[in-house]
Amino acid sequence: MPPDSRFPFRVAAIDVGSNAIRFVVGEFVSPGHWVELEMQRVPVRLGHGVFLTGHLDSRAMAAAVEAMASFRRAIDTLGVPRYRAVATSAVRESRNGGEFADAVRRETGIQLEAITGSEEARLVWIAVRHKVPLGDLSWVTVDLGGGSLEVSLVSNEGIHWSESHTMGTVRLLEDLGGADADPAEFPGLVEEYVNTLRFHDHIEPGEIGGLVATGGNIEALALLAGIERDDRGVSRLPVKRLRKVVKALARMSVAERISKLGLREDRADVIHPAGLLYERVARLAGATEIVVPHVGVKDGVLLDVAEDLLGPGVHASQLEQQAYVGALALGRRFQFDEKHARHVARLALSLFDQLEDLHALSEADRRILLVAAVLHDVGQFISYRKHHKHSLYLIYNSEVPNISGAELGLVALVARYHRRAEPKEEHYIYGDLGQPERLRVRRLASILRVADALDREHLQRVESARALRGDDELVVEVVGRGDLLLEQWALRKKSRMFAHVFGLDVRLAVNDPALGPQVI
Repeated sequence: MPPDSRFPFRVAAIDVGSNAIRFVVGEFVSPGHWVELEMQRVPVRLGHGVFLTGHLDSRAMAAAVEAMASFRRAIDTLGVPRYRAVATSAVRESRNGGEFADAVRRETGIQLEAITGSEEARLVWIAVRHKVPLGDLSWVTVDLGGGSLEVSLVSNEGIHWSESHTMGTVRLLEDLGGADADPAEFPGLVEEYVNTLRFHDHIEPGEIGGLVATGGNIEALALLAGIERDDRGVSRLPVKRLRKVVKALARMSVAERISKLGLREDRADVIHPAGLLYERVARLAGATEIVVPHVGVKDGVLLDVAEDLLGPGVHASQLEQQAYVGALALGRRFQFDEKHARHVARLALSLFDQLEDLHALSEADRRILLVAAVLHDVGQFISYRKHHKHSLYLIYNSEVPNISGAELGLVALVARYHRRAEPKEEHYIYGDLGQPERLRVRRLASILRVADALDREHLQRVESARALRGDDELVVEVVGRGDLLLEQWALRKKSRMFAHVFGLDVRLAVNDPALGPQVI
């Protein structure tokens, strides 16, 4: 078999965490397989003070910018054409995170992206799926950083449920006083703090394939427990062994952990709280063993960038599938009508694809439409009355994999405009958009209204829809069951926005096997 001409190629990943900054350059020799050319971990604790004051420390920022400058030099020296730099909780929660990102860009040319908790969980999932055979089961993944704890229910399909808890190790030290706390009281305070963690309403013990934990602390804990890696580079840490290590750490001071165990200073003070958190998650998940794949956010970033380089179209479909799974999981949390949501989403995407020349929107817009179509009715969880406005609120204050913060506002607006009034400048969120984004919302919402009208009774009577464009009208030819009179009425009412946006009146035609398409 001839070698793939796309290989080898190089990509880089930068993970600006709350406790340290990580950098890796990989040369991909085949899909999913790379040679590590350079890896650095710089112990800059950006989370110090952030979780109490809300601001990044100026000295920590200066050290971080210096580290980023060294990464830039390595990227240039190694001839790396593509990279991605992400920042997690410390930067995204700080009031001066934007100022820090500007300094990084000004001094190094690196574009630093503050990602959401759901994006962090997605990147970890990509790395875990690459390292751990998940099979057909659902697994719990837990990623513990300095500022947050991401707990997810995942499978090979994607993330079915994810929640970000403000329980990172550095945050915990800050909240409980850290070095200033009474040494006799601190372990008890940590344990009480950790025991407030809950997620068992979402995960049923005994129904999962296992528990996968990521982060530098769990890797260090597995090493302290004497656990060797298997042929895949994965450690399997029995929870009983973890408990023994955690109890031993509780009896030692930070100085003793450094001198006796050889731990780095920035690991020695957080490893005991981390062990308690992992132990707590294992107990809630009903797990007797923790799978440690020795991967993290940086590995997920590396794989994500590589997949995009290998095939943007394929990568876009993967992003869309993951967003779809995440949207369904969010909809279930709000007890939505899943059959209706799936059906409207399928019809909306079909119309989007058929009308590509008309709307001139992108693959990212297709993903926004998909998520909005799935979630357009979730506001009914609050009340049917004005549920479109409730949908906007619920979506805007949630997270969906592969939907950025800016895109989430567009998703919320498209869902909000699936019924009732058309967009107005004074409307919440919409009024803050620029003209290009407003046009995207209007075009996507127009398509969603047509798709939603075709399932007016939530009975999925319309099986498929074909869009036929004329000079001044769009005929939507459907194959369906029954008289479809309510769908005709709903389409007449809900297609007015489509006519205003695209200049085409919308008509419904039912494809009768005996008579052919009949406009009704």
